[in-house]
Amino acid sequence: MKADSDLRCKTAKEAATLLYFGAEKEYKQAKLKAAKTIGTHFLPTNLEVALELDKIAEAHEGPDRKERLIKMRKDALILMKILEEHNPRLIGSVWRGTIRRGSDIDIIVFHDVPDEIVNALEKSGVKISKTGWTMVTKKGKNAESFHIYVETYSKQTAEIVVRCLDEANRRRKCEVFGDELKGLNVQELERMLEENPERKFIPA
Repeated sequence: MKADSDLRCKTAKEAATLLYFGAEKEYKQAKLKAAKTIGTHFLPTNLEVALELDKIAEAHEGPDRKERLIKMRKDALILMKILEEHNPRLIGSVWRGTIRRGSDIDIIVFHDVPDEIVNALEKSGVKISKTGWTMVTKKGKNAESFHIYVETYSKQTAEIVVRCLDEANRRRKCEVFGDELKGLNVQELERMLEENPERKFIPA
């Protein structure tokens, strides 16, 4: 029904607005709050909210957004080349091309000794601001990862997540966009920056 579709669209836009302006940080809470505001029980998907969020960011940030995206992707490549032997991948909004104000660079590395990743970064002069272990529980299973927060050469913030080698070949589904969380390796990122540095990686 068109009425139901319109309500979902309105709710998605409201949830995206809440996320963009920082009134909510999590998609679930943003959707629930938006539905309550509009007075509906129809909840949009995370993908629908993410697409609206991308439109809002584009409308508010204009050309500067694309320039910042390219700069962040270039910074990501510098960090990934330092860690190239550990097969890093660029993920998150910088991979997707959906950055907004406050976005950082997300890189994932699979290694059983996180200190070796820290040492490699330090030897290359990368400024590390914080490190630490994080435990998350998904579907009843605990997963631990080591997080390294760094400042890039152009003063961007980057988070490098180190997971154990056993997880390297495990496929992951993106909780926001619903597709496979593939990301880009060094060669793929280099090629994209040469051919289409503003390219987006979002489901059609």
